[in-house]
Amino acid sequence: MSTRAAVLRRLAWGVALGAALVLAACGSSRPKPAELGAVVPLLPVHKAWQAQIGAVDSLVLSPSVHGSTVVLASRSGAVVALDARTGGSLWQAQLSEVLSAGVGSDGDRAAVVSRDRQLIVLQAGRELWRRPLPAQTFTAPLVAGGRVFVMTADRSVMAFDGQSGYPLWNQQRRGENLVLRENGLLMAVGDTLVAGLSGRMVGFDPDSGLIRWEAPIATARGTNDVERLVELLGGVVRDRDVVCARAFQAAVGCVDTARGALLWTRSSHGARGIDGDAQALFGAQSNGTVQAFKRADGAPLWSYEALRYRTLTAPLLLGRSVVIGDDSGLVHLLSREDGTPLNRLATDGSGVAATPVVADKTLVVVTRQGSVYGFRPD
Repeated sequence: MSTRAAVLRRLAWGVALGAALVLAACGSSRPKPAELGAVVPLLPVHKAWQAQIGAVDSLVLSPSVHGSTVVLASRSGAVVALDARTGGSLWQAQLSEVLSAGVGSDGDRAAVVSRDRQLIVLQAGRELWRRPLPAQTFTAPLVAGGRVFVMTADRSVMAFDGQSGYPLWNQQRRGENLVLRENGLLMAVGDTLVAGLSGRMVGFDPDSGLIRWEAPIATARGTNDVERLVELLGGVVRDRDVVCARAFQAAVGCVDTARGALLWTRSSHGARGIDGDAQALFGAQSNGTVQAFKRADGAPLWSYEALRYRTLTAPLLLGRSVVIGDDSGLVHLLSREDGTPLNRLATDGSGVAATPVVADKTLVVVTRQGSVYGFRPD
């Protein structure tokens, strides 16, 4: 079976409105990754601390960073705020539910979603409120402007009052039958709420839920639901009003969110988000080839194939390196200039569970077994 089949493990079947989603499983076999060999640490890094939050497993984890604080969650309902400088716990809560998505935070409140479709909001480690949702959710809630925004797998986008949980508005869009069991696009850009609905980037008025604009990065094509799946993935690049994103297995493109105008789009078969800056974008193809593109027009800059057939996270651009984790628990630091290896970091071997993040000059990596590592340059 092809590499694409491995991605099917992250697909969920969207049933009727408000119905639960069922994970679409598909067995897969892929070529064995090539041996990596030794790497010369051109960018010396050391492990500064290590913590444990509990197994992440099937939780779609998106760590939230605010200053030196990193908020994380485990599948079994632990929500923890860590000090990135020391790895120490600032606060923690243990919920009774199994979680499906998290964490959204504004530095004050933190929001997660349970597998039984409860939106749960915490403040300083204590539950503030919860509300039922119409469908399962795999995208971390967005906590911003005194509100909590949620995008569910039936393509509903909702807003709740951050203090009371009172529902403010609900917009629903019809789309393809399949949705990804991955973190999707949901972010604030100025006074606009930007969400990914199927292959379209959509701008909402956060006060009313009215749609201001839509920009298509990819269009559903093909003869079956799998081939037609073009969801926009979480992990985007923002440069002022321009937001660049990946549509699953279809394309990478950039949108001017001030005008709602598509600037460019380029075919690219990747299953995770991207990162970058005003000059370049970085991402990985589904087969593990890491690529760099010009931010201005998507023209290719370089590709690195030594990580092929390793399931990779979305990348993190950190200084002169592109940081990317794999399913064997290794963290690869590649040169942003040409993709050559700068260093390689080991974790517990269970696989990197989420895109690495940086907080207060500390690289934070979470594994599927729930080990949290803080790395710093020497």
